[in-house]
Amino acid sequence: MMKSGAEKKRSRRTAAVQNGTRDSNSKTPPRRQAAGKDAFQVFAEKVRDHKDLECRWAVLQETRVEYFRGKDFFSFLKNHPELKEVLESDRNLEVEDIANVLLRKNLLVRCDRVVKIVRPGKKKLSSWPAHLEIFPDQVFSDNDAFFAWTFVKRRPLWQTILSFLWPVLTLAICLFPVFPHQCKLLVLYTCAGALLLIFTVLLARCVIFGALWIFLGKRVWVFPNILAEEATLKELFRFWPKKDEEERPKWTARLFYAIVTVLIVLLLRHHGPDEAARARYQKRVSNIIDDVLDWSPRLALSGMMETQQTVVNATETNHSTEDTKAPENGGAPPGGVDGSISSDGYEDEEVIQSKGEEHI
Repeated sequence: MMKSGAEKKRSRRTAAVQNGTRDSNSKTPPRRQAAGKDAFQVFAEKVRDHKDLECRWAVLQETRVEYFRGKDFFSFLKNHPELKEVLESDRNLEVEDIANVLLRKNLLVRCDRVVKIVRPGKKKLSSWPAHLEIFPDQVFSDNDAFFAWTFVKRRPLWQTILSFLWPVLTLAICLFPVFPHQCKLLVLYTCAGALLLIFTVLLARCVIFGALWIFLGKRVWVFPNILAEEATLKELFRFWPKKDEEERPKWTARLFYAIVTVLIVLLLRHHGPDEAARARYQKRVSNIIDDVLDWSPRLALSGMMETQQTVVNATETNHSTEDTKAPENGGAPPGGVDGSISSDGYEDEEVIQSKGEEHI
C-alpha cells in the first residue's frame, strides 16, 4: 500500500524530532568537541598575535621561546573581553579557567626563572628573565608566573619570501669571484659599511656606558644590544635606555676602573703603529683586495696558459743544453777512459788510495 505525500512528510518530521532528541541527550557530540579544540587554537593564535599582550623571548632548555607573564595575561583578557567570542559556548569562562584549558591542550607551558636569588648589586629579580625552566605544577597563576607558547606561530609573508631568497643569496655569494667589477665594488663597500656601523655602535655604547658609570654612577645603555641572543628584531632597535634597577656603585670601584681605562689608553697610544707601519699594512691589505676584485675567469685561464707555456719552454731549453754538452766529451762516459770510475759508477781502489795520499 502506497503512502500519501502527507504521511511521508509526517514520517520525516517524526524521524527528525527523534534524531534531535538523541543528539540533545548526548553530552559531548563529536562535532562539538572538534569545534571546541579548534576554537581554543584560534583563540591562542589571536591572543599571541595581539599587540597589547607584552611578550618577550627567552631561552628554555636551549630553545628560544616567546613567553608572557601571568599578570599581563589576566589584565589583557579583562581589557579585551571581545576575544572570548571565539570560544563560543566557553566564552563565559574565567581567565584562570581559560588559561588552564590552554595548559591542558599543550598550547601553553608554565615556566619559572632559572635564577631565583637576587644577584649582588641588584635590588630585586629581573622582571623579564632571559633563561627559563619548566615549572612542575602546570596551573595558571598571576603571581610571578611565566607562560611560554608551545605552538609554532604563523609565518608572516616576509619570512616566506626570505626563505625562498636564502638559497639565491647563498648561490650569489659562491659566485662572487665571477661578478662584474662594479658589482664587486658595491658588495665590498656595502659589507664594509655594515661592519663599520656595527663596530661603531658597539664602541659608542660601551664608551657612553663607561663614562656615565664612572662620572655619575649610573648604568645607562642608550643603544640596542646587538649581541643579545634573546632579543628580537623589534627590541634591537629600541634606543631608549632601560631603568637602572641596581644599586649605585661605590666610588672606589669607579676610581679603580677610571685609572685602568686611562692606563689602557696610554698603553695603546705608546705601542700603536707608526705611519710607516700603517702604510705597509694598508698596502698589503689593498693588494689582497685588488687581487680579489681584479680576478676573473679569463685572467685565470690566461695565467694557466702562460704557466704551461713557460714550463714547456723550460723543458725544451734543458733538452737543448744536454744535447750541446754531449759532443764536448766526445761521447765518452763521465768518468773518461782512465778507469777512474767503473762501469757501475763507483771509483776504483787505486784511485781512492792515490786521492788519500794526496790529501795526507
